[in-house]
Amino acid sequence: MDVFVKPGGDVPPLWYYGHDDHDQIATKTFGFWLYMLSDALIFAGLFAAYAVLDQPMNMAGGPTAAQIVHPVAAFWQTMAVMTSVLAYSLATVALKTGNKAGVLLGMIVAFVLGLAFIGLELNDFANLMAQGITPDRSGFLSAFFVLIASHGLHMVFGLLWMFVLMIQCLRSGFSQDIVSRLLNLRMFWQFQASVWVCVYVFIYLRGAA
Repeated sequence: MDVFVKPGGDVPPLWYYGHDDHDQIATKTFGFWLYMLSDALIFAGLFAAYAVLDQPMNMAGGPTAAQIVHPVAAFWQTMAVMTSVLAYSLATVALKTGNKAGVLLGMIVAFVLGLAFIGLELNDFANLMAQGITPDRSGFLSAFFVLIASHGLHMVFGLLWMFVLMIQCLRSGFSQDIVSRLLNLRMFWQFQASVWVCVYVFIYLRGAA
């Protein structure tokens, strides 16, 4: 069954799917969990590299963390990404009852807030580079830029994924494959928010202390 259409309705709630359909979605979700674990290892390595390079000997006479991080500005990024996760979570709540408009509205809000996060991050990078603070100045700055940019690239990928899913929901409704992708994207989006909280605490708050 490719597309699930509830008799007399437009989009079925999740309970409309059969047992086999639930098993297939669960299997795909488990596979995505394995990918997420590998992604977590990548970020763990990046955090470890940053911790090692965040030492005076690795700054080559350049700026320290306290001179480049701005916790207040980064707080607005934190609010944007956390609110985006909340909006997407509400979209998946609407998915349980087959509320297509609710799903799309939640995804649109999540998408806009995700774009705001990326815009704030790019603005921060632009300001640093305008001051001559670039990754090639020191090992510390290389670790700083790579860690934050890696997270930003994950966010961009998530936004592209979300945009494609919005189009698919509009065109095809909630097929088994689309429901699986929606649930996996929720997991991916929540993971990126968790990583950003670690970035905010470990880099911005710790650096400014």
